[in-house]
Amino acid sequence: MEPLQARPVGLMRSLLILCVFSFLAPTQALYFFVEGGTQKCFYEELPKDTLVVGNYKAEQFESSTESFVPAPSLAITVTVDEVFDHDHRVVNTRGSSEGRFTFSAADSGDHRICFTPSHATASHGWLPSGMSVGGIKLTLDLTTGETSAIESTDKGKISDIVQRVKDLNARLHDIKREQVFQREREAEFRDQSETTNARVVKWTLLQLVVLGVTCAWQLTHLRAFFIKQKLT
Repeated sequence: MEPLQARPVGLMRSLLILCVFSFLAPTQALYFFVEGGTQKCFYEELPKDTLVVGNYKAEQFESSTESFVPAPSLAITVTVDEVFDHDHRVVNTRGSSEGRFTFSAADSGDHRICFTPSHATASHGWLPSGMSVGGIKLTLDLTTGETSAIESTDKGKISDIVQRVKDLNARLHDIKREQVFQREREAEFRDQSETTNARVVKWTLLQLVVLGVTCAWQLTHLRAFFIKQKLT
């Protein structure tokens, strides 16, 4: 009889643990239907300094398949207003049919989160039961207190950016080193050109001098030859 009594106790413990973990989970996943161009809002009460991360995905009703399919041309506008602070808007972003938004609660109170689809071509959809619903199905995964995940993601992005900056710096150093090398080559080539030009000028002047001396000697020799011929 003891094993039979131990089973209900173990089952109750398991159920209790599952209930505790379900209450501790900060994620809320839901989906709702929206008419094309109609704004859909809901309220979320948040404590102060709570980080909220929302992932959404919008699907449009396709009459040919009678199902909701992804629509890349669909655009979603997400707004978050602090109701307790005269509807102060903290988020106003426009993205594609699938995206993410984050914000931090500046103070405790109700926050109104709204979604407005645009560029929708279907205005009505149908459930398998035959019930008419909105032409857009919006799936929302809302997570609160995801600080560690956000930080890890940001750290990963920052590390990636830092690595890219390092690579760009390395490329810049290579380009600068190549420029310095090219300048040195240009300076060396310029020096060689100037030296060669100077030598060419010297040789030209020397040749002119030699030609002048040779011409003078020939003229003198010819003059002396003609004078000698006349005398004889």
